Formats: sequence, C-alpha cells, structure tokens
Amino acid sequence: MKTIDFISLGCSKNLVDSEMLMGLFKAHGYHVTHDSDNPKGQIAVVNTCGFIADAKEESINTILELVQAKEEGRLERLYVMGCLSERYLADLEAEIPEVDGWYGKFNYRQLLNDLGEAPKAKGEDYCRQLTTPSHYAYLKISEGCDRHCAYCAIPLITGRHQSRPMEEILDELRWLVGRGVKEIQVIAQELTYYGEDLYGEQRIAQLVEQMARIEGVEWIRLHYAYPTHFPWELCRVMRENDNVCNYLDVALQHISDSVLKRMQRHITKQETIDFIERLRREVPGIHLRTTLMVGFPGETEADFNELLDFTRWARFERMGAFAYSEEDGTYAANHYPDDVPEEVKKRRLAKLMRVQQNISAEIEEAKVGQTLKVIIDRQEGDYFVGRTEYCSPEVDPEVLIRADHLKEGSFYQVKITGAEEFDLYGEINDTLKDEQ
Repeated sequence: MKTIDFISLGCSKNLVDSEMLMGLFKAHGYHVTHDSDNPKGQIAVVNTCGFIADAKEESINTILELVQAKEEGRLERLYVMGCLSERYLADLEAEIPEVDGWYGKFNYRQLLNDLGEAPKAKGEDYCRQLTTPSHYAYLKISEGCDRHCAYCAIPLITGRHQSRPMEEILDELRWLVGRGVKEIQVIAQELTYYGEDLYGEQRIAQLVEQMARIEGVEWIRLHYAYPTHFPWELCRVMRENDNVCNYLDVALQHISDSVLKRMQRHITKQETIDFIERLRREVPGIHLRTTLMVGFPGETEADFNELLDFTRWARFERMGAFAYSEEDGTYAANHYPDDVPEEVKKRRLAKLMRVQQNISAEIEEAKVGQTLKVIIDRQEGDYFVGRTEYCSPEVDPEVLIRADHLKEGSFYQVKITGAEEFDLYGEINDTLKDEQ
C-alpha cells in the first residue's frame, strides 16, 4: 500500500488543513500517518507555520531533517505546504531544491493531481482524517483576517477574511458528530467577524446557535475573538445554550493606550476594561483566555507596569504571553525600530507570567469542593486526565482523576479535591456519574 507521512506544525487551523488532505489521500488508497517520530513512508508532507520567528525556524529545521532522510534513502519524496511556503515560496525553492514540490496555504489539494491521482470527487470535502482523540475536533469557519494589526503577518499570508457558508459548516459539523465527535473547538483567525463578507453582517451568534441545536453536540468552545465591534448577541447564545461553553478566547495584546495605538488595535484602555466588565456581566462564570505581548516597539517601563496592573485587575482565567518578534513586511517592521532590548523583553515576559501564575493558582484553588462536568481525554499512569468546559485541549488546565476505569470521550461529574497552579485533582461523584 502507498504510504504517506504528514507532519503538521503550527496552529489548529493548520491541523485542519492537514486532516483534510490526509482524508483525501486515504480516500485514494494511501496508508496515512501523522506526526510520526520517524517518518519512513514513501512520501512525507510537511505543513509549515510562518507566523513568528520560532515557528519558522521549527518548520525549516523539520524540512531539513526530512531532506537528510531522503538523501539517506529513508524517504522517497518530500513535499511542503502551508503558511511558510505561502509566504516565502521563491526563496524556499531556491534554498532547498531537494524538496519535490512546494504548495501554499490554499492550493495543497493540487498535490493529489500532481501525484497522478484522479480529480477530487463530489463529497470528498469531508474526507477528514482526524488526528485528535475521537471525541473532539477543530472546526474552521473562516480564513484570513481584515484587522491588520501592526505586528501581525497573518493577513500577508492568508489574505482577507473569507467566511465559509453557514450550511457548509453545519454539514461538516453533522459529519463530525456522525463519527463520534462530541466536543467542537470553533476556530478562525477572527471568528467574531464571521459572516460580514458573505451576508453583510456578523453572524457568528446565529451560526453558533444553529450548531448548538444539532443533536450529539455536547460542547462548543470558541477561539480567537476580537474585542472591537464584538457581536454581543453571542453572549445571549452562551447563556441560553448549555452546550456552548462559558469560555472565550480573545487576544487583547496590551492595555497602554500609546501601545495599543501603535499596534493599530483600534481600541482604548477604557474600552478594553468596559469590554471585559460587560462580558463578565452578560455571561456569569465565563472563563476568558487572552494573549498579551511585551516588548512592542516603544513600550516603556511605565507601559509595562500598566500591563501588570491590568493583569492583576482582570484576573484572566487563562492567559498566555509572548515577546514581540519583528516580522518582515508588517507595518511595525516597516515603521518602528525594534528598540526594546531582548534581555528586557525576557525580563518583562517572566515577570508578567509570574503574576499570572499566582492568579491562576488562586482561580483553580477556588474550584476545590465544586462538582464539575469533565470529559476524559486519556489515561496517564495512575490518573485519568480530563477537562472541564473551561479548558481547551493542550493549552489549558486539566483534571487528574484516580479511578479504576473511566471511558475516554465520556463525561463524568467530578468533585474537585485539590488544585495546583495549572491543574486540578478530582474524584468521581458516583451519584452523578454520566457514562455514555
């Protein structure tokens, strides 16, 4: 049987692209593997990330490792797709001629034709080969972004925002549920803008409400919102539908008015505070995940201290942070000197994360004694590992449970008995157990 190995780097949006192409190859008779520790099939496909410097370096190193495998006879052919090759195609073709074919972010299905396979048949759009545990999946509702933040290269790679038709998304969701998926991570570069290009208005609330009505959908979790022009109808949908998680991933980046203005975020400090306060009023108990940036050009010590104070005030349930990395072609790279020294960036990042570490510990400790609905992802050693509705896979805290036997992909009512900074401990409440 023809064998093909996929290596998917970067974000969950890239992962969906890999899963779609893997499904198509499987439908054409290939044996498909994903993220093998030692790819040794006839063909390897690397889906690259081109977002920030570290991700680009990882993509290049992975390609070069597979080039070596090809030279040593452990691999016959090597193909590359994704964001890095979308952005730097000409340079990569010249620098790494050993790659047999380069594809970008949107033309990767052409690889099938180039390998001599028949054109895509009707209905193959949903031939996804899921790489996640069978009970959850990522569902991408749009591509691209119209926001044009000064530091971000995404619009340079993916172009303008393009919403998928609502019925197409719902059809894919039904397809996923029909294969046992219970938990949906709704993803987009900017999901709150959904529908503007197709319908002339934001329709994320209507989309999520229709998703929630599909039988078999237990949890819907929303990723990558934007605070400006937020569609507040979405809060009503979260309140009224038990299967829409009280969770929102919304990157805020900073709080200093001067930094926000240079970032071209089109929001002020007070508007950000008002946004958070309204979210918490309209969706009681909501868990907010955000991303903050330190070291943006021109960030002063006063700006950074303002960010620290804001973090202490906001008490984000989930927060990630990173240091500014200049990305060529962006407005910031073209107009601002990268004037915050690297050692200052590192110091600020470490200090910000220490503040958040304490906040996270207090928030998780407050859950001790509560009984929460938990889905089981896997077993590790003496523990079964699961998540509450407030936790997205791979990035958020998990619940560790000692039990004789729990079924992966099933929901249980779990009493929280202990907490650490980023994890919880629990025991099954037998009277409320819900094993499907």
